[in-house]
Amino acid sequence: MFWKSRLDSFVKRMRHHDIPVQLRLWDGRHFTLGHQPKVTLHIKSLRSLRLLLNPSLGNLGRAYVENEIDIEGSITDIIDVASQLSVHGFGGGKLLRRTQHPGRHTHRVDSDAIAYHYDVSNEFYEQFLDPNMVYSCAYFRQLDDDLTRAQEQKIDHILNKLQVQPGQTLLDIGCGWGALVMRAARNYGAKALGITLSQNQYELAQERIAQAGLGDRCEVRIEDYRDVKGRFDRVVSVGMFEHVGLKNLRLYFHRIHDLLSDQGVCLNHGITSTDPDSAESPLGGGDFIGRYVFPHGELPHIALALKEMSAAGLEAVDIENLRLHYAQTLRLWSSRFEQSAEKLRQIVGEKRFRIWRAYLAGCAHGFAQNWISLYQILAIKADEVRPRPLPLTRDYIYAPR
Repeated sequence: MFWKSRLDSFVKRMRHHDIPVQLRLWDGRHFTLGHQPKVTLHIKSLRSLRLLLNPSLGNLGRAYVENEIDIEGSITDIIDVASQLSVHGFGGGKLLRRTQHPGRHTHRVDSDAIAYHYDVSNEFYEQFLDPNMVYSCAYFRQLDDDLTRAQEQKIDHILNKLQVQPGQTLLDIGCGWGALVMRAARNYGAKALGITLSQNQYELAQERIAQAGLGDRCEVRIEDYRDVKGRFDRVVSVGMFEHVGLKNLRLYFHRIHDLLSDQGVCLNHGITSTDPDSAESPLGGGDFIGRYVFPHGELPHIALALKEMSAAGLEAVDIENLRLHYAQTLRLWSSRFEQSAEKLRQIVGEKRFRIWRAYLAGCAHGFAQNWISLYQILAIKADEVRPRPLPLTRDYIYAPR
């Protein structure tokens, strides 16, 4: 049969690359593709074998999520094997990229996409995030910092960059469960407003603000960034602009510009593509994320982000690459996810468990390999007259408070 000859050719080619994986077929046959296999793929049908014979990360992830294959091995080894299969099997050694066409980002589309990703359940996120439930890249002063400390350091790093002062107003676009606005109010004396499109995040953030006695200085609303009124001394957006859409980047930065008060300062913290010509992560990983994890998500290259920011009247004054910090954050999330596997299965079911298991470990690998990156961009109004609202050097960012 034709598929048998394709399988034989595939096995021979993969053995040349010594990939540490064993294949077990539904008919009892098995093949090793390298010495000392660390991972076993159980291929359940001819359909799933066809996906394996075109092994992009998207195809392999789809087969796993749809229960067409089962996998044995540590999640780190599984992702490494999937990456090797994709590079040497489907891509001929090249990193495959599919140019993504920007989609429509209406209020309804964005609200539905956020609900799909973030309104899984608060209990689900509690299993692998830190106690403050910060769902974005942490900041590691030492590689062995625990997750709680690293997330608090990240929030302080942002607020120090913004030079938040007592009495200033702060807007957090995409505030999650409220950790940043609460810390800005409690530790920096700001009057902070957070906005989100997630009902679950809003309800828990409101509870936490009330429990902390911060209701007079801290507020969270369900509101789209395009609808916010007023002006703020500081505007911050953490892990949100990935949802904006490439066509809406200039509008997004224009809104931030217009929301900034005179002498205002803003910071955008977001994931970026490392390919200047594509919004995709390589090897089909973007296909998997778009289908199962982040509907309508689009990653600009840092050059595009800076271009659109500049066109919107904002001047970038400090840019920091936190790619390796996000790789470490995701490793810790993935490890905690694995430790809570049975509880997570009970909360969300097998399919969503598999989606998130592959997603967290896959993203850790992707950031480590420089397939995707993350930048913090600190900016001021380009049309603002001096005096400049920030010191001339960045020494203040690291000065003790």
